[in-house]
Amino acid sequence: MTTPQDLLIIAMDVTSGRDIGQGDLSLALAGAELVDLIEAGALTLDGDRIVPGASWTPDDALLAEAVSALVRQEPYEPVEDWLWRRGRDLFAAYRAAVEAQAPVAPARRRWNPLRVGPAERVDSPARRHAEDRWAKGDPVLVGLAAAVGIEHPDGESAAPSGEAVGTVLDAVHNAETELEAVRQRRSIENAAFDNIWRAP
Repeated sequence: MTTPQDLLIIAMDVTSGRDIGQGDLSLALAGAELVDLIEAGALTLDGDRIVPGASWTPDDALLAEAVSALVRQEPYEPVEDWLWRRGRDLFAAYRAAVEAQAPVAPARRRWNPLRVGPAERVDSPARRHAEDRWAKGDPVLVGLAAAVGIEHPDGESAAPSGEAVGTVLDAVHNAETELEAVRQRRSIENAAFDNIWRAP
């Protein structure tokens, strides 16, 4: 079980204060990958730059892809650049992986393609693992979920251990804020364009 898988399961199962976009989750999933790779010793951070560690091949195919995607030449890649580069379409890849482990019924509520109704959930070791981490208020999982608008019932959890993990979580929050700002700017521009055509 990996942190990205746990995050996706929680995003599909827990009621959020707002609709969660695939782009939001893709950024957070890329951050979750970095956290797992930091904890495995596959990389360290020098400030906000990702420094690859010793060669390591994880059992999880998507984490293995993440390791192979690390920039291994100086000056190395900033965390936020990684989130945008690695995060592209990452939601679809993880959803396919999670559903392969714990298939769900194809029907979904139209207003949120991430959510499955309670009757559609299928119990599995992966889902139990994610729910256990969530119930215990795991700081990393709670922090990543908060970045995409999912609040833990007990509120904020303790800060995650380690400066590097904290740096990743901060970068995820910043990237999510930037994504929302882009959405709002586009919405305003589209509204202005519509008004031009509607004007007499």
